[in-house]
Amino acid sequence: MNLGFVIGVFGVLILSHAAYSTIQYRGLLKIMEEEFSGPTMNVVLELIIGLVLCMWAALTFPGKFLSIHPDSDENRAVSLPDNSDFMIFNHRGRLFPPEVNMKF
Repeated sequence: MNLGFVIGVFGVLILSHAAYSTIQYRGLLKIMEEEFSGPTMNVVLELIIGLVLCMWAALTFPGKFLSIHPDSDENRAVSLPDNSDFMIFNHRGRLFPPEVNMKF
């Protein structure tokens, strides 16, 4: 397991604890018949720490990046499938001229 994955799991656990603490605090306020004005400072601190840990884990633990070049051997999405039953060549694109010289 990678360090980024472990930190991400730890961040999710901190966020879950902050949610549980907020629910418990609101239940306590209902028993005491007081108005809920916002979460306590320790819950806000947990939310900020959990958010930072989750964002750091998401940025440092990416998946494998694939090549975007069409001629690359790793890029299999560009190659045409062997089954040509679902290929349609008669579509509305034939109404447009084949070469459009537009400048952006």
